[in-house]
Amino acid sequence: MSVTAGPRRPRPFPVRADATGAASVALRPVLDPPRRPARVLAVFPSAIYLEVRAELEPHVVAVTTGAAVRLPNALVTAGALPQAAVGDEAWVGDGAVELGRLRLRVRRWWDPAPAPERAGPARLAAALPVLTGVCDRSPRRPGLEGSAAAGLLAAGCARASLLDCVTAAEQLVGLGPGLTPSGDDVLAGTLVALRHLGTASGTPRAVWLADWLGAAVAFDARDRTTAVSATLLHCATRGQACAEVLAVLRGVTGGRSPEPALERLLGLGHTSGADLAWGLRIGLAAVVALSGNLAGDLAGDLAGDLARDGGRVR
Repeated sequence: MSVTAGPRRPRPFPVRADATGAASVALRPVLDPPRRPARVLAVFPSAIYLEVRAELEPHVVAVTTGAAVRLPNALVTAGALPQAAVGDEAWVGDGAVELGRLRLRVRRWWDPAPAPERAGPARLAAALPVLTGVCDRSPRRPGLEGSAAAGLLAAGCARASLLDCVTAAEQLVGLGPGLTPSGDDVLAGTLVALRHLGTASGTPRAVWLADWLGAAVAFDARDRTTAVSATLLHCATRGQACAEVLAVLRGVTGGRSPEPALERLLGLGHTSGADLAWGLRIGLAAVVALSGNLAGDLAGDLAGDLARDGGRVR
């Protein structure tokens, strides 16, 4: 007796393909716990941004390929990204991200805030004119060139005036268009430089300033800027940054010319690289000024020039 097979039933769940990736340790608070829902915020050829539905940071996970900028909140895969659209559902947790038919598991971790190399104030002072010269000559200009708020931030950091710094930050958070507004990028660069270079040079006032300014920025970020930028600002308060920013800081503390790394940073995005570089310049000048080094007057003069010129990078 022959049996004729009926129509095939569809599988109750989509077949998932497994892949592995390398994740920033900044993502442990969302990747280590049990899985929770997320949604797709933005889709690009080499990056998909997921917003995790939880009151924690990092609030946004960047799933990227190796061709993308390695952000401090990134899970990087060597394979192709799945098809996705804004609003699609996803899951994050249990050591993996599930998106469409892809389950991307964390195979290894990397640190977006490595311990800086010890560097005396004189080494930082020698790097300041190099950084300044490269920024001044670059055709890639900051998005807020001419903004008085950035000048106030520079002057406030050089004097460790928390009042001036917080006043400037209130004006800068969320200022500008795009996923990462220019004001946020300037603040991120400044916070990372203050913490990284302040630690490297043994300048506690710079680290103190990074702590308190970072707390003020983190308080404002969630409600006043994009979800992507708010997460990057929270990362910056802990000294966590993209690979291009870290490369510039390694050049400064390692006694090597930061120029090649700075040129790469300046090339990022429409203005993001230039905005981050501007923030690094503000932070470096502040650490030199606060270190008590003889070059501190020069750094203070630079901050004063920025303030008098309305934040213009000359």
